[in-house]
Amino acid sequence: MKTPFVKDFEPNQVVTTSFLVQSKEIRRKKTGEPYLSLLLSDRSGEIDAKMWDNVADVMETFDRDDFVQAKGLIQVFHNRPQLIIHKMRRLEETDIDFADYFPASERDPAEMWMELRQIVSGMENAHLKGLVAALLDDEEIARRYRTAPAAKHIHHAYLGGLLEHVLSLCRLARLSASHYKNIDLDLLLAGVVLHDIGKIYELSYDRAFGYTAEGQLLGHMMIALRMVSDKLRDRPDFPPRLRALVEHMIVSHHGQLEFGSPKLPQFPEALLLHYLDDMDSKMDCMRSALAKDRQVEGCFTSYSTPLDRVVLKKAKYLDGSAGPNLAVHPLFAPAPKDPPPGSLFAEKLQDALGPAEPVKEG
Repeated sequence: MKTPFVKDFEPNQVVTTSFLVQSKEIRRKKTGEPYLSLLLSDRSGEIDAKMWDNVADVMETFDRDDFVQAKGLIQVFHNRPQLIIHKMRRLEETDIDFADYFPASERDPAEMWMELRQIVSGMENAHLKGLVAALLDDEEIARRYRTAPAAKHIHHAYLGGLLEHVLSLCRLARLSASHYKNIDLDLLLAGVVLHDIGKIYELSYDRAFGYTAEGQLLGHMMIALRMVSDKLRDRPDFPPRLRALVEHMIVSHHGQLEFGSPKLPQFPEALLLHYLDDMDSKMDCMRSALAKDRQVEGCFTSYSTPLDRVVLKKAKYLDGSAGPNLAVHPLFAPAPKDPPPGSLFAEKLQDALGPAEPVKEG
């Protein structure tokens, strides 16, 4: 196992450890000499890195998605840790353990898979149960489903993330169906298991997470529809109207046209699937924003694009460890105070406002 991991870095610490190269840019100093701007990662997180000296010796020896060993100093720049690299070399795959570099679910994938199969075996509608089971019985689909992330960056973006997300939705589906009595639980569960199944082919996850050519061209909803269609060829007795409901849940689960859904949810199970999916993904975004934040000071994370906000580090806020300026965040900065008397700005402001009214006594 590699050591230390990114999450263990401290300011002013000299580290020697290995990374996966997430991005690589060769830039130029004002002198015209090259320097490297990198994003390096391991399973615990990411760190920005710069290499200023002796760059010509190494800059062509590695590329994005390669593994490297680097020695350098951890500094704080713009309230975030940054690695200043002194030495670096490319590593061969035989030199590393892949498990050290790719974030993965804390749950055992075999255990999660068994839980999902038990949920499906408990479904009462024979048609829905048979369709879902046929997909999960496919060895290639099963292998990919146990490994795939749920997204490239946004939520459950780690190996096994798709399966963990689906199991979370299964639990939420059961709770919701017990509350809303008009919900068909089997139909909802079928939508839960199948809505993101196309991601097993949409995403690539051998190294850094990305999109396959098929994923770029079609997207996971269209891929899922094709997968369902393939399995239904062997099930000619599957009710056509029930098929339409399953397909509608797949294509409407993003909930809004601008978020990639070709159709809006148009019956209760489809709408509920959208809201449960959205809630579960956003709660994982909250978790991820807090877990991966690299802000050194203050009790707010950096801006989260998926959530369109910063996130409060609640424990740090409550125990006061963020210090006296914990509330001063760029997005929540107090309004400017009145300028001090005698300043040029104050004089111009006073001229614009006109002479002050005299204070009456008594």
